Amino acid sequence: MNAPVPNTPTPNSKAELLQNVVEHIDITAFDARPIIDAMRKMSFSSRDTARAADIFNMALADKGCSPWLILAGSTSAGGCMHVYRDMVQNGMIDAVVATGASIVDMDFFEALGFKHYQAAGPVDDNVLRDNYIDRIYDTYIDEEELQNCDHTILEICNRLEPRAYSSREFIWEMGKWLSEGNAKKPGSLIQTAYEQGVPIFCPAFVDSSAGFGLVKHQKEKIAAKQPYLMIDAVADFRELTDIKIAAGTTGLFMVGGGVPKNFAQDTVVCAEILGVEAEMHKYAIQITVADVRDGACSSSTLKEAASWGKVNTTYEQMVFAEATTVVPLIASDAYHREAWKGREKPRWNKLFGH
Repeated sequence: MNAPVPNTPTPNSKAELLQNVVEHIDITAFDARPIIDAMRKMSFSSRDTARAADIFNMALADKGCSPWLILAGSTSAGGCMHVYRDMVQNGMIDAVVATGASIVDMDFFEALGFKHYQAAGPVDDNVLRDNYIDRIYDTYIDEEELQNCDHTILEICNRLEPRAYSSREFIWEMGKWLSEGNAKKPGSLIQTAYEQGVPIFCPAFVDSSAGFGLVKHQKEKIAAKQPYLMIDAVADFRELTDIKIAAGTTGLFMVGGGVPKNFAQDTVVCAEILGVEAEMHKYAIQITVADVRDGACSSSTLKEAASWGKVNTTYEQMVFAEATTVVPLIASDAYHREAWKGREKPRWNKLFGH
């Protein structure tokens, strides 16, 4: 008898694995205020979460403050995608700084009509590879659909003038493309931000599905001896610093850390280098599970950022918790307290002619 071949997929295994769709939580459908109020009387991460919610509400109530969403990690794929969309839609967020994966591989991916799926249980990752399924912890993505996303980015590249674009400008073009009737799922973060004049920056844009489409675009144009499009990371830094200078008072709602966190915080220092005295970010909360002891950017505390002149420590709060468990609570609490209703949307994209 022949030994069984390891990791051989059954004919229906891919369909079986991609059955349970991730459903995104709706912060408008429940009122987290009683939970936050109760947490305020507790200790540990609960009290930290309540104080973070209070600080975010203070930022929204401060008519001179511009709140920014800083987004790293895979919470969008894990069910928080509509949280961020609704925050932008309702004027709770004026600018977004995110990883390319959060914006392209997750949000734009779903705007094209594709889904993320819950893992039913432990599966050998080699079996997933045989089925062309990518895994993010307990979430699955169909690799063939992700490649469709890559090729869609290529299509958008090929329709644009071949020159340098900031990631903000390119993502604006993605939102425009979606709004022209190409979105299979309406109300993505990218399309909502485009419609609300909210800029989205991805300082490491090519570290995402967009990178594959951009590389293919450049390779094809080079082979044809034609000019090609490129992403200008310096323009990203300049444009976000321009927003910081124009905004004056700012608040940071940070999910995770990494490049988006440091990029947003560095605008204060960059303004100073340009000869403009910009105030430190007045309000700041960070939700992370990173360990502070390795000195990494993701885990540096907000108090540490104060030593660099980036964050004011009067209204700052670290919340050491897994983000999908507390972000919906903080966002729902802010939504139902309604401080955002009195805010005028600055629509920062207008600074750049959009």
